[in-house]
Amino acid sequence: MASEISPRAEVSPKAKIGDNCKIFPFVYIEDDVVIGDGCIIFPFVSILNGTRMGKKNKVHQGAVLGALPQDFNFRGEKSELVIGDNNIIRENVVINRATHSGCQTVIGNDNFLMEGSHISHDTKVGNSCVFGYGTKIAGDCEIGNGVIYSSSVIENAGTRVGEGAMIQAGTTFSKDVPPYIIAGGTPVEYGGVNVTMCKAYGISDKVLKHIANAYRLVFNGKTDVQDARRQIREQVPESEEITKIMDFIKHTTQGIIGK
Repeated sequence: MASEISPRAEVSPKAKIGDNCKIFPFVYIEDDVVIGDGCIIFPFVSILNGTRMGKKNKVHQGAVLGALPQDFNFRGEKSELVIGDNNIIRENVVINRATHSGCQTVIGNDNFLMEGSHISHDTKVGNSCVFGYGTKIAGDCEIGNGVIYSSSVIENAGTRVGEGAMIQAGTTFSKDVPPYIIAGGTPVEYGGVNVTMCKAYGISDKVLKHIANAYRLVFNGKTDVQDARRQIREQVPESEEITKIMDFIKHTTQGIIGK
C-alpha cells in the first residue's frame, strides 16, 4: 500500500520511504534518510541525514532524529542513527547520530522514549527499554535490554546499564549499573534486585536468590568488585543470569555504582 505523505510536509525526493507510512504536515525529512514500512510521523518532526529507521515506528510532534552530535570532536563526518522496529518516540525527543565516520548511534526494537528524553551520539540501546520524561543519556553509553529509566534521569558519558535494571527518578550517575538491579538516590546506590523485571523475564525464585546473593557480595562485602567476582564464582551456583553479571562486572571501565 502506498504511503500517505502530506503535500505540506517537506520530504526530500532522495529520501527512501517505505510502504504504508503516514507522514503528517510540517514534517521535515532530509536526503540521506531511510524509513521502513508502516511508520507514522506526526507534525513538526525533523528526520535528518544519516537516519535509518525500521518498520512500524511512531514518531510524535517535535522530535528530532539524526541531530548533529553535540561533541566537540565532531568535524562533519558522515555517520548514522539506526533505529529498529516498533519504537514509540514521543514529543520533543532528540536522538543524535554518531560522531565519527562509519559509526552509529543505535536504538533497538520496541523501545518507548517519553517526552523530552535525549539519546546522545554513539550510544547503543537494546530492546524493550523505557526512557521516562526528561531523561538524558550522554554519549558513548551502552544500555541493555529491558532497562527502565524513571523521569529526569541523567546518565553520564561512557557508562553502561545492564539488562533488566531500573533507574529511579531524578538519579544522576557516572558509573556502570549492573544487570537486574534497582539503582537510585544521591549519591546513587544499589537498591536491591529488580524482582518485577526478573519475573517478567521468567527468572525462577531460585535464581533470584542466587542473584541477590551475588549482589550481596558485590555491594555489602569489603572487597573490590573484582574480588567479589571471585567470591561469586566460588559461592554462587552458575546460571545464565549469574554469567551475565560476572561478565558485566569484568568489563567495567568506569567502575560500578556504590563502589
